[in-house]
Amino acid sequence: MSGFHSGFAALTGRPNVGKSTLMNQLIGQKIAITSDKPQTTRNRIQTVYTDEEAQVIFLDTPGIHKAKNRLGEYMVNVAESTLQEVDVILWLVEPTAFIGAGEQHILQCLKKVKTPVVLVINKVDTVKKEEILRFIDVYRREYEFSDIVPVSALKGANTDELLRVIKKYLPQGPRYYDEDTVTDQPMRQIAAELIREKALRCLKDEIPHGIAVLIDSMKERPGGLCDIEATIVCERDSHKGIIIGKKGSMLKKIGSAARYEIEALMGTQVNLKLWVKVRKEWRDSELYLKNYGYE
Repeated sequence: MSGFHSGFAALTGRPNVGKSTLMNQLIGQKIAITSDKPQTTRNRIQTVYTDEEAQVIFLDTPGIHKAKNRLGEYMVNVAESTLQEVDVILWLVEPTAFIGAGEQHILQCLKKVKTPVVLVINKVDTVKKEEILRFIDVYRREYEFSDIVPVSALKGANTDELLRVIKKYLPQGPRYYDEDTVTDQPMRQIAAELIREKALRCLKDEIPHGIAVLIDSMKERPGGLCDIEATIVCERDSHKGIIIGKKGSMLKKIGSAARYEIEALMGTQVNLKLWVKVRKEWRDSELYLKNYGYE
């Protein structure tokens, strides 16, 4: 591999297979939010990995799933259109010999594109090594992959090998970003996503899909303190009560967990104030979806 190489790599897969965890691991910093709930990533998140040989711009797409509302349709469209625009596709799957309906749908999407596809079998720390070869065989019968790499995104196992493989498919090209850049996401968007992540982790299962987070204001004071005011939007009055919690306890829990991570990322003290608003059926409203950044 002579000269400098640069290009785009899309991470795709069903919800909750570890795309965001893998991307954070590859760039060595947390940008994409993670939780144990599916459909955590809603927008296409762009991050950058740079070393002496190459610059890889990762696009972490929403999980491809059967859409149940306009927000779901938006997420699937973002994921599927991204596959057409990149130099290499990383398809993340779980370590299993069963290829379900969700994977079959993604296979059909992959068969429509000419982009090289690397099968990434994630979570290999949860199975015996000898089983991995069997899983590889099952997938190999379904599609002619350019490469197959088993990894553990959580433990960072074999991610160096994955980076080496990704670089093979990048054309020679310039650095699109300077070497210190890890994302093109504005800080407001990252802060909103971190608040949403903490809400996802703290709340009960029925609420998370119905929340969005808006940054109302973000102002830095002289001396370094940053004041952030944000609104958590939910779909029902009953959800609002759960998000706020008894005497504001849940909102306080979400806020202090989010503040800790935002401070770590910004390198400054943060004064975070959270509010909660109800917007019924916002996930099916074109106006709300547009206002909340899903266009």
